[in-house]
Amino acid sequence: MNKKQLRHILDTIAGMFPDAHCELNHSNPFELTIAVLLSAQCTDETVNKVTATLFQKYRTPEDYIAVPVSELEQDIRRIGLFRNKAKNIQSLCRILLENYHGQIPEAHEELVKLPGVGRKTANVVVSNAFGVPAIAVDTHVERVSKRLGIAKETDSVLEVEKRLMEGVPRDEWTMTHHRLIFFGRYHCKAQNPACGVCPLLDVCKEGKKRMKTGGNRKSKESSTGSTTVFT
Repeated sequence: MNKKQLRHILDTIAGMFPDAHCELNHSNPFELTIAVLLSAQCTDETVNKVTATLFQKYRTPEDYIAVPVSELEQDIRRIGLFRNKAKNIQSLCRILLENYHGQIPEAHEELVKLPGVGRKTANVVVSNAFGVPAIAVDTHVERVSKRLGIAKETDSVLEVEKRLMEGVPRDEWTMTHHRLIFFGRYHCKAQNPACGVCPLLDVCKEGKKRMKTGGNRKSKESSTGSTTVFT
């Protein structure tokens, strides 16, 4: 795939989802970090339902460590892996108080040191909370990138991120992240993607295969296997 083809993909998705944005409800960097931590293996919709009351009860790192971990577990028990996440939240809050004056650090390399905060979470926080261009590769971004041939089917999450960073202008990284998520969440779904009405069907090998088979076969994360070369 060359840059012209990638530009066509990005512009098309931009036209479909011009107002794509982070759908996790939050009012500050601390709440965003907690919300993204909770969102691992869980939908944004469920996280927002939980944080609607969670963020009323817990407003600061001190609030989270002032209760027994069992109480925090009950507050987030609708979230997958809630026990481990409750433990990580309290550990994270203690580190914030001990090392960062209770504030979320802005540096990516500091964020990834926090319990429960991996590269994807750090990318979401720096881009949405601090305005630093970043591309966070979640399941939607990975699926769409591979189906459209932006990345290879065998690429790791980090390799997908690198390919996107190489091909997408830096000042578009954050918005591209949001638009790819919306495209994957609401159009190019894991199961039953809308291939029949997709404006990118002409460049999507996955979509063409689905259309030839009537779109009835079970969904795969990707079957393109195409190589991305930016020229």
